Amino acid sequence: MRNFAKWCNNIEELDLTNCKKITDSMCVDLGQHCRRLQRLELDSCIQITDASLEAISRGCPSLEYIDVSWSGITDTGLDHMCRGCPRLKAIVAKGCHLISNDGLRSVGQHCSQLRHLNLKNCFKLSQTKHFDDDGIRGITRGCHALEFLCVSGCLHLSDSILLALSLGCPKLRTLEVAGCSQLRDIGFQALAKNCHELRRMDLEECVLITDTTLQHLARGCPLLERLSLSHCELVTDAGIEHIAQGECSSEHLAVLELDGCPLISDAALNCLAACRTLQRIELYDSQLVTKGGIRKLEKQLPNIKVHAYFTPSSNTPSMADAAQQPEQGLCCCIQ
Repeated sequence: MRNFAKWCNNIEELDLTNCKKITDSMCVDLGQHCRRLQRLELDSCIQITDASLEAISRGCPSLEYIDVSWSGITDTGLDHMCRGCPRLKAIVAKGCHLISNDGLRSVGQHCSQLRHLNLKNCFKLSQTKHFDDDGIRGITRGCHALEFLCVSGCLHLSDSILLALSLGCPKLRTLEVAGCSQLRDIGFQALAKNCHELRRMDLEECVLITDTTLQHLARGCPLLERLSLSHCELVTDAGIEHIAQGECSSEHLAVLELDGCPLISDAALNCLAACRTLQRIELYDSQLVTKGGIRKLEKQLPNIKVHAYFTPSSNTPSMADAAQQPEQGLCCCIQ
């Protein structure tokens, strides 16, 4: 790899995803010879440490995109990279459990051009090292051009990050907060007030939100294209009616995920018939939805794909049939 870096010194993009034998020495060579490097993918290169980011920061000032997911980087490496690569537009650091508030504050201080930040599953590793609201607030103070943020699986976040995003990142287009179970209606109310560019939202397992959140999104996010509410168990038909009556429903909404929403029924599907752009809806384990309701929606929206799960017929089978056929549900895709 040393010869590669030396003789291919004009390289601009390099993808080493899942190259588990790649070590810091490779990145040292890149830093010494590849000053034009703009995109570097090191996803699942498990031997990569802060030494790699320090070398890259010294020698690759044109770097715009880096993926260090599932590596051993810490706040120190992140700080080196942010200081040495001022053109960074995208940082992907999924599963980097050693990143804390200090590292995220460095991103906010030095990466003013950042557009994309993925911190999925950067949850607490120990009792003393993790990031929470303060780290995300640090991002919003300096990364005002941010368009994509994923913090799914980050368990310590509360409504204050949504308020901070509303005030500091009005250009946000994608927000993924799946599993952030402390987020509530009041936070999404603040978000919808200023983040009118939102197009994709993953709110799966945000278990405290109610129809009130959907009311605010329907009013404040007219460009919404994809919305996941799976396992948001307090959402009801009334909330879906808010979305169906919002501006996004007639022009933009294409995907709606409602898996595991026990209060959603055929009444919600009746409202969604007005969503002429709807292409796919997920209804697994939404037990109040019936086949009849889905068939009606399919007639009204002929191009829609409906993914749903139904229990077997309630008719009691004979003992012979029961012995031959295991109990199972019916998984279907209706187009």
